[in-house]
Amino acid sequence: MQSFSIRDLRERTGELSREAEQGHLALVTRHGHPLFISVPFSDELVQHGVYTALAEGLYTDGVISLGKAAKLARMSIPGFAAHLSQLNIPVVDYDGDELADELRYFER
Repeated sequence: MQSFSIRDLRERTGELSREAEQGHLALVTRHGHPLFISVPFSDELVQHGVYTALAEGLYTDGVISLGKAAKLARMSIPGFAAHLSQLNIPVVDYDGDELADELRYFER
């Protein structure tokens, strides 16, 4: 998630717009403190609501955990995981070493 200051909004409006068009969230700050989050307008926003769309974006960007995203979306963790799966958003994102560790665990 990219961050913009209030001052940046005057000078980088085009960049903020491009981020939104690509479906990316953006954090806007004043004096280094979070002021608001820019949430791209999308079909998901209309269909699922602001909380769920925000949770999807923050989870996808790696800003919050699955549990926190589920709480923000006002869903159970299994329900939010199922929701993400329906949108083809990976619920588990292991790198190669982590995946190998997990597979070794199940082989025991």
